[in-house]
Parts: sequence; C-alpha cells; structure tokens
Amino acid sequence: MARELKRANLALNLALAGRRVAVVSGGDSGIYGMAGAVFERAASRKLALGQGPDQLDVRVVAGIPSIVAGAALLGAPLTHDFCAISLSDRLTPWPDIEKRLDLASQAGFVVALHNPKSHGRDWQLKRAAEILAQNLSPKTPVGIAARVGRWGEKTLITDLERLPEEEVDMQTLAIVGNETTFVYQGYLITPRGYVNKYGV
Repeated sequence: MARELKRANLALNLALAGRRVAVVSGGDSGIYGMAGAVFERAASRKLALGQGPDQLDVRVVAGIPSIVAGAALLGAPLTHDFCAISLSDRLTPWPDIEKRLDLASQAGFVVALHNPKSHGRDWQLKRAAEILAQNLSPKTPVGIAARVGRWGEKTLITDLERLPEEEVDMQTLAIVGNETTFVYQGYLITPRGYVNKYGV
C-alpha cells in the first residue's frame, strides 16, 4: 500500500523503453487494484494508449476478486443487487464513505465492505455498522471472509449488531445483507426472487 503510483510509474517507464511488463495485483487488478493506478498515471503523463505503433499496448487481465471468492465461500449473498465500498479513507474522504454507506443501505443494496480495518484505522468498521444500522435491522446477516484463497482462510456468519466485535483486518471482506438476506444451514443467501415469482 501507498506505493501504487511508484509501481505504476516504473512499469510505464520500462514499457516506454521497449520492455514487456506485467504489473501484479491481488484479486482483480481492476477492483481496488493496480489497473487504476497504471491508467491514472498514464493519463496524467498524457501517454498514448492503444494498438498503434506509437502507442503503449496496455491490457488488463481479469482475476478473481475477493468479493467474488469471498461470496462463494459464504453461500449466495450477491445474487441480487449489491455494491462494494472500501472503508479506507486513505484516498477517499471519510464523509464521502459515510454518505455511500447511508445511501446504499437506504436503497436496499447488499454491501460488501473492503479494507475494514488496519493498524492505523481501527474505528471505521464500527462506525460503518452504526450507519448501516440506521436503515437496517440489527439482526441483518453479515458474512465475514478472511484471507480468501490464502493460508488461514476462514469465514464467519454473524449479524450487524455484532459486526464491530469480530476480528477483521485488511485481508477481510464483510458482506452485509439487505432486508431479504437470510441464513440457511450456515450459508448466507440473498434471494433473487425465483421462488416468489415461479413458485415451487
């Protein structure tokens, strides 16, 4: 963290010198990842991107983001409308994050919370839960997925009122359900509405 632009700049400089360069990013590089840093830096340097002879050929390779891998471990929490919100205020002002949390919960989105806690940020997750609880029941199901795809991977199903007490860090994803989300046999499920529409 905090070295993204330095990495992006180095990659662009090497590419401009004729090297083939790969920038590695965790999860999916286009979701809170390095693709944005590379494109932002290229745009700020006014570099020509594309397929032509005088252009840098930049390609983004899709990965498996933690929101997708974590949701799969938890069951089916994202089968209806959802949004992702990072709780890191390193690049986004905290008042903007609070506004997004409030509006997302008012709109009925399932909310995936990225970057919930770090050594220097230990209060944002609790505050996020308070904001979401203004529009959601305290018993709203929440799924916690930690270190997805890595050593120490674990999941936990809890609810909104107990969310701030759970052990989380920067490698943890919290998926907060909406008013229709329920828990069934240890799985978090947000129904798309098939049973109500078509019957059983």
